[in-house]
Amino acid sequence: MSGFVVYKSYSFKDKDPVIDRLRTMIADEGVSYVEVEGRSGVRAQTLYNWFSGPTKRPQYATIMAVARALDYEQRFVKKGRRA
Repeated sequence: MSGFVVYKSYSFKDKDPVIDRLRTMIADEGVSYVEVEGRSGVRAQTLYNWFSGPTKRPQYATIMAVARALDYEQRFVKKGRRA
């Protein structure tokens, strides 16, 4: 086995692309990891592990806790349609 998962729509070798999206969201909001921790309950150390540490695929529930704390929501949109 090659050591990385190949998805139909996206292939990544190092870290899940949602990590980059979350990093951008936090930067856009201008908040620190400690502030995100206070809002979401997700430890600042966990965020550090996502962005600079060993975590490659964070759990969905943890991702969503951070996203909701920053006032974002998840949408599933059928291809070809924009909501």
